[in-house]
Amino acid sequence: MTELRSAPVDDDSPSTQDTPHGPAPIAGLSAARRWFALIALAIGGFGIGVTEFVTMGLLPDIAQDLLPDDYALDPEGANATAGLLVSAYALGVVVGAPTIAALAARWSRKRLLIALVTVFVIGNALSALLPSFGFVLAARFASAVPHGAYFGIASLVAASLMGPGNRARGVSFVMGGLAIANVVGVPTGTFLGQAFGWRAAYLFVALIFAVALVAIILTVPFRPGDPTATLRGELSALKRSQVWLTLGVASIGFGGIFAVYTFIAPIVTEVAGLSAEFVPWILVLFGVGMTIGNFVSGWLTDRSVKRSLLVSICSIGIAVLGFALFASTVGGLIVFVFLVGLATGSCGPAIQTRLMDAARDAQSFAAALNHSALNVGNSLGAFLGGVVIAAGLGYLSPAWVGVGLSLIGLTFLLVSFALERRKPL
Repeated sequence: MTELRSAPVDDDSPSTQDTPHGPAPIAGLSAARRWFALIALAIGGFGIGVTEFVTMGLLPDIAQDLLPDDYALDPEGANATAGLLVSAYALGVVVGAPTIAALAARWSRKRLLIALVTVFVIGNALSALLPSFGFVLAARFASAVPHGAYFGIASLVAASLMGPGNRARGVSFVMGGLAIANVVGVPTGTFLGQAFGWRAAYLFVALIFAVALVAIILTVPFRPGDPTATLRGELSALKRSQVWLTLGVASIGFGGIFAVYTFIAPIVTEVAGLSAEFVPWILVLFGVGMTIGNFVSGWLTDRSVKRSLLVSICSIGIAVLGFALFASTVGGLIVFVFLVGLATGSCGPAIQTRLMDAARDAQSFAAALNHSALNVGNSLGAFLGGVVIAAGLGYLSPAWVGVGLSLIGLTFLLVSFALERRKPL
């Protein structure tokens, strides 16, 4: 475990202002306080991981309950329609992340985190309680609005807590909450949804966020907002070609993952021939891979951001290709679900760190944009996957869409590296 050292520097001093090379370290805190704060931030990431991914494992249950007439006539079509809940969540992230990050740039980061987690509690409670598909669709969109801003701000706070030379490991700690959610939280939510109805899963998520809210209030240190921050200054990140290229890698290359993962429940039952009881265990396997990939990526990114990015995007293409070829067998499903999870986890810290570097003075905005981009990939993958399934090409057809998306993402990355040789970040 990385040792956290502190120096007696006041939070209001100029030395605590972010620099183009990363968030300034938060000084004057004990090591124990820093780790408790990191854990609190990771609990929020854990809740986000559950609310984002639990829908996938319960799509047939949701479709059967909220779209009963459609499900009776065409289960595949109803499942594809229910997949819009995944797209709606992703679009909520895309809209909310840059909007909140830009407009709240002057807020203290702790105050903003508290506000965002409060919205998570309310949005997930509404997802559990609203009666119709249309209302639940709207609630999933609203629940997602704080997602990107939370991860962006929490990543900057975590990087400050860890200090110079360990930024990516701070980011990976927050993202680790999301990864661990896929080992523990998503399978638990899926089990609760299958046993007590899918609405129980969202109530479970609301409870997780309530715990995160209390933990953040008690442990995350206060830092004043930046009074010089302006909307124009935050939006200046969008003038940088490297920011756009990195967003392209995230939004298109990462879409290959969600073209597969959105429809994992029917793939397990209809393609591999396993019973529905195996779905939570397959999700655990995905989560184990994602957790390992996340923490390995944090370590690798602190040594070479470019190398870590290249490994991540190539891993996505290879894993999704293997899934397309072999997931029809139980052995192939097990192996390649794990590898898809490994590739998924490897992306977050590397992309987040590169965006922070590329954006220079607009790091809060860029850090939030990362999650907008990843959820463009989420929405794009889920939508295209639903299109090819609805066209009658089968539940494995989205994996081939995923292969194509990962190749496009790799192209963006290689163009970014070529430009960097001419003009460093």
